[in-house]
Amino acid sequence: MDPLLYTAMAAWAAFAAGAAWCAASAAQGMLPADGGAPRDLAGVPLSFRILLPLAPALRGLSGSGFFARARERIDGDLAAAGLDGKIDSREAVALAFLCPVALGIPFCGLVALARTIVPDAVPRSVAIALCALVPPLLALSPRQWIKSAVKRRHLSITKALPFVLDLLTLSVEAGMDFMAALQRSCAVRKRDALNEELSRMSREILVGTPRRKALRNMAQRARHPDLKAVATALIQSDELGVSIGAILRIQAAQMRERRFERAEKLANEAPVKMLGPLMLCIFPAVFLILLGPVMAKAAHGLF
Repeated sequence: MDPLLYTAMAAWAAFAAGAAWCAASAAQGMLPADGGAPRDLAGVPLSFRILLPLAPALRGLSGSGFFARARERIDGDLAAAGLDGKIDSREAVALAFLCPVALGIPFCGLVALARTIVPDAVPRSVAIALCALVPPLLALSPRQWIKSAVKRRHLSITKALPFVLDLLTLSVEAGMDFMAALQRSCAVRKRDALNEELSRMSREILVGTPRRKALRNMAQRARHPDLKAVATALIQSDELGVSIGAILRIQAAQMRERRFERAEKLANEAPVKMLGPLMLCIFPAVFLILLGPVMAKAAHGLF
């Protein structure tokens, strides 16, 4: 019998044992009951949603001191990605262990089984490479998902910030209070990353948090350089007694200039990024179109 068949059987046996252990953990009350209020998991991938109920079974491992620094970094990334109310750092660490077990082991079992049934379809070297690479990549997938969520949120803030600053500037210079202008801006705009951060800061101020501290909290939470610069400027204007309207106008002009510089940089990078697809796709197609008939005639003449 092919050794890969034994590998497939062992992989599925390990998966079945893991599933039985999770079921036993649930029976012992290690997993949360279904009677609690459902969490808002919008934006969380489906595979992670399925595995999240199993995360408390690994709370002893994910909550150990060995992963303390990792949890601290993940907490900051979750806050910057706007996911701090959806999953926590312990669950993210648990997902790094659950993904290779729940997804990687069955995948390796299927590859080994396919190699056993149809040896020519899956070469041995390819099967070994897949079984060696897929589980580590699955272990890194929660961390990469959080980082990609941070990038998407930062991009959304970058796009919306100049417009919001212009709106706040017009409102403040027209005589409206800064907090009233901020609340009006959050009310009339669609729900996006910047709107969520400003609404959260506004709620903190309404419950009694000083405006300077609320601005610092927003800057530390979002970790966006442009938003941090705006928060720092507003804090300084509050400390020095400078007009907020003038500060907002200066910041809006700077944000528009930075956005133009970023657009110019991306435009300059476009020809270099297009070179790869051009060499891989367009040139071979042109080569086949121009020289294909000539090569076909030459081959017909030879044979």
